Amino acid sequence: MDHPHAAIARRLKRANGHLETIIEMIEGNRPCAQIAQQLQAVESAIESAKKALIHDHISHSLERSFETAGAKGRAALRDFKLIAKYL
Repeated sequence: MDHPHAAIARRLKRANGHLETIIEMIEGNRPCAQIAQQLQAVESAIESAKKALIHDHISHSLERSFETAGAKGRAALRDFKLIAKYL
């Protein structure tokens, strides 16, 4: 079985490889607009990985804690998941 965060690790490894390519672009004096575009892509990938990690934590780790609190806990978890979409 895969580690629970294996997909996130793969995403970050791809972003890391992309970042290395960007460093080469900088060292190769590529146009700033091209570099900025690629940096934006890496930034988005990292942001996406962070959100996936947070949502995974909410769905798995916190869910167990809230479930033991009964109906009030489930309602609180539902509200928390709803607001967490805006992270």
